[in-house]
Amino acid sequence: MRSFAKLFAAVLMIVSASTAMAGETLRIAVLKFGTVNWELDSIQHNGFDTANGFELKVAGLAGKSAAMVAFQGGEADVIVTDWVWVARQRAAGKDFVFIPYSKSVGGLMVAKDSPIHKLSDLSGLKVGIAGGPVDKSWLILQAYAQQKLGFDLKRETEQVFGAPPLIFKKALQGELQGTINFWHFLAKMKAKGFREVISVADAATALGLDPDIPLLGYVVKGEFLRNHPDLVAGFAAASRAAKDKLAKDDAEWDRLRPRMKTKNDAAFRALKVGFRAGIPSTDPIDPAAASAFLALMAETGGVPLVGKAKSLPDGIFYTPTK
Repeated sequence: MRSFAKLFAAVLMIVSASTAMAGETLRIAVLKFGTVNWELDSIQHNGFDTANGFELKVAGLAGKSAAMVAFQGGEADVIVTDWVWVARQRAAGKDFVFIPYSKSVGGLMVAKDSPIHKLSDLSGLKVGIAGGPVDKSWLILQAYAQQKLGFDLKRETEQVFGAPPLIFKKALQGELQGTINFWHFLAKMKAKGFREVISVADAATALGLDPDIPLLGYVVKGEFLRNHPDLVAGFAAASRAAKDKLAKDDAEWDRLRPRMKTKNDAAFRALKVGFRAGIPSTDPIDPAAASAFLALMAETGGVPLVGKAKSLPDGIFYTPTK
């Protein structure tokens, strides 16, 4: 009888521990219509979260600022942003950690019949830029134009800044002679016949930078990582599982298509190809390559972009534990 009681107690402990692990919740705040939702949807639909010991809760918000407020106010455990912002925050004393999500970047697009074939052809013309004056793609293209073409892209063009959907709309209406936007809007433009003059990846390569550094990622607080290492590791594993599925499984994309809100097959294919091209490798981020990138951002974007981050802060990139 005593042996049975011990066995029952042991089983109860195992079940309780399993239930506690399965009951952990990870809260992520993202833009309601951002492309990261495709990966998060895949995690939830395929049970990659529960298979890794947690339940993913997604809050879709209207803007990036709302996500930042939720994260810094403790209402969300994870947000999505670029690691340059994380470097700035760490340099200011905030303990944030970056988990790679995507290396997708944009480029400069023009109409199919445009006479523009290189950046210097934009002299005196309007360029639409999503993301503001310190948008990373805009800064890289400026540096490329200056160093490789001897052309001051900022001084010689008229810039029109706006939200990504607005820049996209103005480009389709012919109000802009060149467009720099987030990769998924450019993919839709390609599907409508626009062509790429130069990609940000090619410009970065020409500048001696590593185009395979994933710029976008999931961000957690260092304290949260230390208190919940298995939960963060489980999320990283779930994210990779979803990436692997999206990289190979066309049926998964067919399932996601209604959520992608594509109006035709060409746009659907362009978005699928673009997302897959942005999936980063599992290799650790090279600190030297990241340092070179940050140095260029500091040189071109200055304090408004990098703050006090003159060099790459220690501990910025997450190292998986499983």
